[in-house]
Amino acid sequence: MTYLFNQPETFVDDMIEGFAAAYRNHVLPVDGGVIRRHKTKAGQVAVVIGGGSGHYPAFGGLVGQGLAHGAAMGNVFASPSAQQICNVALAADAGGGIVFCYGNYAGDVLNFNQAQERLQTQGMNVRAVVVTDDIASAPPAERHLRRGIAGTLPVFKAAGAAADAGKSLDEVCRIATEANTRVRTLGVAFSGCTLPGAQQPLFDVAYGKMAVGMGIHGEPGLHQTDALDANSLAELLVDKLLQDIPPVAGQPEGARVGVILNSLGSVAQEELFVVYRRVDQLLRERGLVIVEPVVDRVITSFDMAGVSLTLFWLNDELEHCWLAPADTPAFRRGSISGPLDNPEQIAVIPSAIIQQHVTAGSRESQKTAAAILAALESAARIINAQREALGRLDAVAGDGDHGIGMQRGLAAAVDAAGKARDAQAGAGTLLMVAGNAWAARAGGTSGALWGVMLRSLGHELGDVNTPDTATVAAGVAAALREVMQRGNAQPGDKTLVDVLQPFSAALERAATRGASITDAWKYAADIAHDAAQQTRDLLPRIGRARPHAEKSIGTPDPGAVSLALIIGAVSAVIHGHCA
Repeated sequence: MTYLFNQPETFVDDMIEGFAAAYRNHVLPVDGGVIRRHKTKAGQVAVVIGGGSGHYPAFGGLVGQGLAHGAAMGNVFASPSAQQICNVALAADAGGGIVFCYGNYAGDVLNFNQAQERLQTQGMNVRAVVVTDDIASAPPAERHLRRGIAGTLPVFKAAGAAADAGKSLDEVCRIATEANTRVRTLGVAFSGCTLPGAQQPLFDVAYGKMAVGMGIHGEPGLHQTDALDANSLAELLVDKLLQDIPPVAGQPEGARVGVILNSLGSVAQEELFVVYRRVDQLLRERGLVIVEPVVDRVITSFDMAGVSLTLFWLNDELEHCWLAPADTPAFRRGSISGPLDNPEQIAVIPSAIIQQHVTAGSRESQKTAAAILAALESAARIINAQREALGRLDAVAGDGDHGIGMQRGLAAAVDAAGKARDAQAGAGTLLMVAGNAWAARAGGTSGALWGVMLRSLGHELGDVNTPDTATVAAGVAAALREVMQRGNAQPGDKTLVDVLQPFSAALERAATRGASITDAWKYAADIAHDAAQQTRDLLPRIGRARPHAEKSIGTPDPGAVSLALIIGAVSAVIHGHCA
């Protein structure tokens, strides 16, 4: 249970403010996360990590000398937005290029890719290394599909140590990539975790049972079995990991390994030591040489009772990185040499937020913009009413944050659209401003995709003419194309595309036969509603729900449901506006 919060929607903002205050000698807050307190040497590569909140000490707790230069910190269990990532990267940049390093989750991949594209258009050299250490989330032949969990620490550490040693951008990327090929993790949980404001955990584990292979976002384990004692659990974890030794590591006899035994939240340090006692024995019996083990909280899942074991198969270069000194709020090793309190070394934070200039639209387009604002407000009301229900749908095979993410995104979109309306924006500009605000505030996969949808629709509507049915249909079709391209989703994958595609097709049919926008939208909204319900019969083929595909049978996709709800809410506004 999460006991201490003010409002669920402000939890992350409050947390980051308190974290930065507690560790002001290590970090400075920026819009979207934190960076190192002390300025990076000019010309050095900067390593920017990131992910959702709820996993402390990942990700902000790993910012400091010898490790990351900055961390983009998203909402609870949701990736940071592309804008947040850009803000942190621009603040951390020292002129030597940027390396993004993050776990392999759809929302993180989508938003970090967008941030990389934006920064590259500004002339910055940006690379990315995606961590894939969780052996439970995909077989060895599909290792590129695996999630990033506690193995992120060795990869972050390798990248940070290489950057601080003055390595080039190519070398930092090579070393971090090599670290990722050599790290493997497996975890178990004895209870679910509870998000701030939620009354129930995202999933339950029966008393006396444990879930094997769960994710750090509250995704249920791949299966449940009888709970084991500490020795037997250590044997299970070691045996499974030694069945997945990286090919480059060779035979275990004589191999040198970094070891991480991680608490996922409420497992006490003393319990970790009991388990580690047997882990240490087993690895030494197999002929492995243990190098500087970490027995602590490395990446958590709020109050989840669980542990994970990570093996990091070292070579000489990676061992040097693993042992290199580091000084961060949550991870310290050795002693950092050199002055840390020189005022000249304090980072100067640039203003990374791009102010949007609003050009007044035509009188006709301003009337459409007012209707769009009313539609967004109506959408916000329906999502506010259904937030908890959407979260429960999401928790069946995902992380349970969909409702609160949609609520945050819509609130930001409504606020930004209201200001654009006051500035006499046309329909297209208002939609683009709202889309940018939604993506920046919500983060995650759905936040990024809703930003794409609103911007695509806005581009088609423009700021001059009153849109007819054909124009709206073209805008929705453009949104569909962009979502499928950026989200890498196809019809049948059990995503919002399974609603957006039939909705778009229905609008185009209605436009072809000359239907009014009111009749066309109502017709297509009915089809969207049915399509959302039909996703209950689909198996998810991408995203966090993919490893738990069977669990989702019989439950509609939350993204599809929320899209259908919003389409329905907008239908009533269109009817009133046109009437």
